[in-house]
Formats: sequence, C-alpha cells, structure tokens
Amino acid sequence: MEWLTAPFEVAFVQRALWAGILVSAICALAGTWVVLRGMAFLGDAMSHGLLPGVAIAALLGGNLLVGAVVSAAVMTAGVTALGRTPRLSQDTGIGLLFVGMLSLGVIIVSRSQSFAVDLTGFLFGDVLAVRESDLALLGLALLLALAVSALGHRAFLALAFDERKARTLGLRPGPAHAVLLGLLALAIVASFHIVGTLLVLGLLIAPPAAALPWARGVRGVMVLAALLGAAATFGGLLLSWHLSTAAGATVSALAVTLFFLSHLASGIRHRRRADIPRPAADPAHAPTTRPNET
Repeated sequence: MEWLTAPFEVAFVQRALWAGILVSAICALAGTWVVLRGMAFLGDAMSHGLLPGVAIAALLGGNLLVGAVVSAAVMTAGVTALGRTPRLSQDTGIGLLFVGMLSLGVIIVSRSQSFAVDLTGFLFGDVLAVRESDLALLGLALLLALAVSALGHRAFLALAFDERKARTLGLRPGPAHAVLLGLLALAIVASFHIVGTLLVLGLLIAPPAAALPWARGVRGVMVLAALLGAAATFGGLLLSWHLSTAAGATVSALAVTLFFLSHLASGIRHRRRADIPRPAADPAHAPTTRPNET
C-alpha cells in the first residue's frame, strides 16, 4: 500500500493528479466526438497550431494560456473557412494550416535563447508543475465544456452520424461544426500545459476509443472515457514516480496502452460469443409448407 500511496502524499503530485482528472473529463467530452467523426488528424493539427501564440506570449513575457487561446481561435476560424471552399478538400486545408502554424511557431521560438527548453516544454508539458490557479482554470474549463456538450448534444449527435439529416432537421450543421471545433480547441488549450501538444492526443483520443466497445450510447462513452483517463493519470503518475520517467509522457503512454488492452479484450469477447453454438430448431415446430406453396 505504501508503494501505491507514497507518491500522492507529496503536494505537487496531488495537484498533478487532480489536474489530470479534470483534463481527462474535458478530453472525454470533446474526444468522444473526435473519435465518432474521425477527426483525429484535425485534433493533432489544432494541438500543434497553438505554438505560434504560445511562443509570442513567451517572448513578450505574457500569459501562455492567452496565447494558446488566440492561436486556437485562429486555427478554428481557419479550419471553418477552408472547410467551406468547394475546390479544396478538408484534409488538405487542415494539413496546410498544420504545417504553416507549426513552422511559424518554431521560427518564433527559435529567436529565444532557451529554444530547446521552451520547445520541449511546449511539446511535452510539465504536469508536475501544476499550480492551484491552474486547477481553478481547469475547473472553469470543465464547466464550460459540460455546458457546451449539453446544449449542443443533439446537434453534435446528428452531425456525427448523418449530416444531411441534421440539415433536414434544421440543426444547422455548419454552426454546429464550428461550435464542436471550439469545444475541441477548449480541450486542447486546457490540456497542453499538462501533457504538452505532442501528447495531448493520448488523452483526447485513446480513452474514448477504448470506451467505445463497452459503452452504450454517447454519454456512456464519455463517462467511461473520463474514468479511463483518470485511471491512466493515476497509473502514469505512479509509474513515473517509481521509474523516474517523464510524467506527462507516461500518462499518455498508459492511456494508449489501455486502448489496446480494451480492444484486445473486446476481440476476445466477440470470438467467444461467436463460438457459442446456437440452439437447433425444434423439428416439432418446423414449418409444414414448402417455400413455393401458397
């Protein structure tokens, strides 16, 4: 028991655990729609698109969170605008924004004397450096994500499964998609300080994808994904403490591991169900007429 509890008696590890739990809940709300709509590449592009704003804020001595929010807003507006261009596929537009924003961010960061340290901290985060004020901001972000998810649930659901039907029902898929991008941006901005932009997809995609085979309904996926993310946070912090590994990377790696274990267990369950013999039809209740008889 001491092996399990000793790390969490330290104040900064306790804050890291609470931060990871809050981030897991936020990422579960946004990540479920990312998985259902196949938007993983968009999530990756948006997470790396935060770099220019964060870099400018760092150089000017400003708040990194404000810089991340500005970059997220630019990426969201860019993806929405390019998605309306009929001659350009959405993947092409996202890829161009991804490369352009990341390159611009690296150029800006390279002007700093601590280029390697700044870029490493941005890409991989520092979950053990979470402060009490960060926890308060994460709590507010979770409340906002819950409100957006509740108000937009019907539109998001129709958009995920049948965009044409969403338009027929008057749910306005265009604005709904923009709001969904805003929810995704909120999750990424809230998470990048914890696990970094390079690893944020671990908490954004892996827990909802792991929950998908076991949950019934979208809300069930969200709840189970939040629990899996919290478990990955607890286990990742525990392992990083005892193995002296990077905390954010360990949390993200454990989340991905849970995904593979979930789908392995799901595959075994389906094979066992397929191997169960079905009861033979009772001859006494077999039809007495032939197929061609009237």
